[in-house]
Amino acid sequence: MTAVAASAPRISAAPLPIMRRALFDGWRGLVGWIIGIAAVVSVYVPLFPTMASPELAGMLDSLPPELVNTLNYGDITSGAGYVQATFFGLTGFALLSIACIGWGSSLTGGAEESGRLELTLGHGVGRVQYALETAGVLLVRVIVIGAVGYGMVWLYDAPAELELDAGNLLAATVAWMGLGMLTAAASFVVGTSTGRRAWAVGAGSGLAIVGFVMQAVANNSEDLDWLHRFSPFDWAYYQDPLVDGWDWGGLGLLWGGSALLIAIGTFALSRRDILG
Repeated sequence: MTAVAASAPRISAAPLPIMRRALFDGWRGLVGWIIGIAAVVSVYVPLFPTMASPELAGMLDSLPPELVNTLNYGDITSGAGYVQATFFGLTGFALLSIACIGWGSSLTGGAEESGRLELTLGHGVGRVQYALETAGVLLVRVIVIGAVGYGMVWLYDAPAELELDAGNLLAATVAWMGLGMLTAAASFVVGTSTGRRAWAVGAGSGLAIVGFVMQAVANNSEDLDWLHRFSPFDWAYYQDPLVDGWDWGGLGLLWGGSALLIAIGTFALSRRDILG
């Protein structure tokens, strides 16, 4: 047995070998993100009863309106507004974005840079199959994180006196997941198109940061309100899902955009010279 063959990933004949292998190899990291999401919810959400006070309302009135609009703290004294501002729109958004950027870049550009992609393709795995199963890994991980986020927030709903609606919480969670999936897809398309992990990280990070900044700028200027239409952050949260429920247009942009980027990335990988 040659050294290359010995180091090659073992591809079984069972269905979805790339997806199953990636999920198995990455289960420890996924558990870490699950713990992180659970910890953030456990730190922030139970504090709501102490935060929903006249003193907090007075403090918010003393803050610059631009800061309040940027952080979406305008409705923070309600349960829905507090969860949106502290978790879905800030800490949860940051954690999910970082996780999705790491997953999207390591499974594409990272795999090619390490030589793992070349070895995998050398064992009879098609490029389209590799790309689609990799996208499946991203989707499964986002769903797992979304389920944990939903479950943890709902767990604290009654104790923290949030008074959330279960259906609206699901709508907010799906929007949050869509935002993460779009970020992962941005890293995916650049990773499969260039084979460079750093570029894939830059694409996902750029999308997340620019989207957040665009909504912050638009929130503070009526003249720049049109920026809302181009921010994925606003596609997810412009119509507050914790209060108003499902925003099918925004969800369509998030999940449809993710599917489009994955299709482009799959096509790019099928056309590139990787083995040469």
